[in-house]
Amino acid sequence: MEETANNEPVKSLEVSSWDKGSAAIKQQYVTTKEKFHESIDSGDRKTQEEDAVEPPGKKIKLEEQTEDRKEKEDGKKARGQFKCRPHRKPHNYDIRLCPSVVQERADKCFYGDKCKFFHDIAEYMSVKPEDIGERCHLFDTFGRCQYSVTCRFAKAHTGEGFKNLVNEELLKKHEGRLMVKNALDKDLQRRLRKKQVSFKASEAYLKTINKTASQGASKKKAAECQALQCSNGDASTAGQDGQNCTAEDAATVDGLKAESVAEKQTSLNSSEKTQDTQKPSPIKTVGALTDADLIKLRPSEKKQVDFRDKMYLAPLTTCGNLPFRRICKRFGADITCGEMAMCTNLLQGQSSEWALLKRHESEDLFGVQLEGCFPDTMTKCAELLNHNIEVDFVDINSGCPIDLVYKKGGGCGLMTRTHKFEQIVRGMNSVLDVPLTVKIRTGVQDKVNIAHKLIPEMKNWGVSMITLHGRSREQRYTKLADWEYIDNCSKLASPIPLFGNGDILSYEDAIKARETGVSGIMLGRGALIKPWIFTEIKEQRHWDISSNERMDILKDFTRFGLEHWGSDTQGLEKTRSFLLEWLSFLCRYIPVGLLEHVPQKINERPPYYMGRDYLETLMASQHVGDWIKISEMLLGPVPQNFSFLPKHKANAYK
Repeated sequence: MEETANNEPVKSLEVSSWDKGSAAIKQQYVTTKEKFHESIDSGDRKTQEEDAVEPPGKKIKLEEQTEDRKEKEDGKKARGQFKCRPHRKPHNYDIRLCPSVVQERADKCFYGDKCKFFHDIAEYMSVKPEDIGERCHLFDTFGRCQYSVTCRFAKAHTGEGFKNLVNEELLKKHEGRLMVKNALDKDLQRRLRKKQVSFKASEAYLKTINKTASQGASKKKAAECQALQCSNGDASTAGQDGQNCTAEDAATVDGLKAESVAEKQTSLNSSEKTQDTQKPSPIKTVGALTDADLIKLRPSEKKQVDFRDKMYLAPLTTCGNLPFRRICKRFGADITCGEMAMCTNLLQGQSSEWALLKRHESEDLFGVQLEGCFPDTMTKCAELLNHNIEVDFVDINSGCPIDLVYKKGGGCGLMTRTHKFEQIVRGMNSVLDVPLTVKIRTGVQDKVNIAHKLIPEMKNWGVSMITLHGRSREQRYTKLADWEYIDNCSKLASPIPLFGNGDILSYEDAIKARETGVSGIMLGRGALIKPWIFTEIKEQRHWDISSNERMDILKDFTRFGLEHWGSDTQGLEKTRSFLLEWLSFLCRYIPVGLLEHVPQKINERPPYYMGRDYLETLMASQHVGDWIKISEMLLGPVPQNFSFLPKHKANAYK
């Protein structure tokens, strides 16, 4: 605040300490909303309603509720998840060339005259959208583009007669190289859909659960009978009062006693057999003798992963895709994890869900995260993945706060269903050859922490690592993460490694986090806002990255996206949609050179400011239309009737 000669306060453009929640930016860069947009579009900007029309939100029937909602929105900016975002069907790409033609198959199209796609290449090329570039990344990298004439960069590798050109030297260099693993096999998908996959280990474990449950019920009933006998005196007296146990109950008690004697005898016999099997075999073996020939590995002797002192990129839904993980690996992320996958969808063989498990060759320490709420589906899914994909660990999501997952009993719901949680952990651990980890929150309700009660139990269940997000489900992102509580929980978890997660956006935040007892740190939103944070932490410096360097990162993302999703129209638009989702987080970054006080805090919202060049100003915009402009710089113009609504309608600032 400034004061006039009459000592009257006057508002200044400078963001000072009184403006709580806003980042402090140097005064020469701070501007107004009108000047900011005028600078971006140089006066040619359409109205926001014309530029990016948003579909109407979900209507509320009662007028009183609508008025109350408007009053709340007037005083407070909308935040959090965009729950009113309408469900959109996948775009129908009518202009497509038949796969049999693209792949140059010897046999004709299976559908014949009923096929809905083009079979005449010349006819297809006459209606195909224009190419957006003269260099094809796939052709320049691998020597051959598998999308042939459907590629949006087809000019780079199309010869006479629409022939797809091949660079033999590059093709030979990459021959036999598998860059992406864990793809869904068609035969496995068919067997999953017909329920022909065997789950022997899982079924054996589930039988023990049922047996334990029946024994527990019998013992409980027997205990009740004995209590009644003690309270009513001898059996004859109790019989006169009508309170004695039935003959069936008495038989149950006798059966339990006999069962306990049988169990003791079985354990003695098994110990004698074990002593016999440990004797050296008289049969001579051929070849080198390994430990696996002599003994079977115990659960504690599974594949060991050293998680300590590493930086863990959080499994991020939507934005944590394979191209983004490749970006973070280049900047120094140590551990990566696939997006949350629903176990039921995996067991059904859904291609879209299995795509979340794919692993790039650069991901040297990689895991997958599963979500489920029942021991049978989670155990079977773990056994399925154990035999069919390559991972270093499997993570259980017991921290997801969204209603769709929580109301079914999954995600955070598992934290309040400890019996089922234990069965899931023990079951998955029994069928996996790799470590099993768990990601949890402080609790479900705000100010009611329960993680410290669960962690000691998890140690007994066989968990190899625990990740704790320092917020509850109800709290979401409205308050800062509780690192003091994370520190206390890390002591309870010892010697099992515990990773802390929440509010890390600079190397200074990371140093403070490591001063607690955590074994490592997990980064989520911080990596989305500035993926180079891994480099900053390792080199312990603030990187004043330029707008051109940030643009190069986006170019790399689009290249990786075209590799992953395809360089045809469908793959290109999919790359664009994921790029736009990421830009909704990238726009929150404030360049170091513009800050009055370093570092930027994750809960500080950026005011309107002018960058040091046009591109830096454009990247600071929080308007969807400007994100689309950036995507058009990289992927060409958007198709007609294109619309995009970010997953989050606003940031998580308070």
